[in-house]
Amino acid sequence: MPVIQFSKLVIASHNAGKVREIRELLKPYAAEVVSASDAGVPEPEETGDTFAANAILKAEAVAAATGLPALADDSGLCVTALQGEPGIYSARWAGTDKNFNVAMQRVWDEVTVTDSTDYCAAFVCALALKIPGQIVQVFEGRITGQLTWPIRGQHGFGYDPMFIPDGYPLTFGEMLPADKHAISHRARAFASLIDALRG
Repeated sequence: MPVIQFSKLVIASHNAGKVREIRELLKPYAAEVVSASDAGVPEPEETGDTFAANAILKAEAVAAATGLPALADDSGLCVTALQGEPGIYSARWAGTDKNFNVAMQRVWDEVTVTDSTDYCAAFVCALALKIPGQIVQVFEGRITGQLTWPIRGQHGFGYDPMFIPDGYPLTFGEMLPADKHAISHRARAFASLIDALRG
């Protein structure tokens, strides 16, 4: 089994669903994983114009605040008919109370008001790993699929219940967590991260 180069890692997020998913992905590698909220560190404002830029900003801020290795994820849903939106604003579409039912309804409403029959979409994930004293590293993953309505499934979080990955009959919201983790955009970014940690 590969050995992670650090014993404790801070996830630069206060999103419980995201932290839970990242903790699950890292479980085989025996790192102690804590969230930014566990560490008492606020998330910085996301001012980047790409997923990678936002991930770097968050990882560097949390590593500086804690003195520990920090891993930041910036991810979102990019809808073809909406010219890539909500994209880096995926969380903001859910509002201050993080109501993704509202966000999913908005996505569907905006797609259908365009009279588009193109329901293609992709989930994109950028991971930024900042180890104090080292240059930040970025790893990206992507999975394509189709939007569906009405939403389906109680698993996952965010936009998962309206996204059917290509080649599968279920939405991310209907998949068991282990099945989603095997194929998701985040899993693909993590595969690159783990390869890097193996050296």
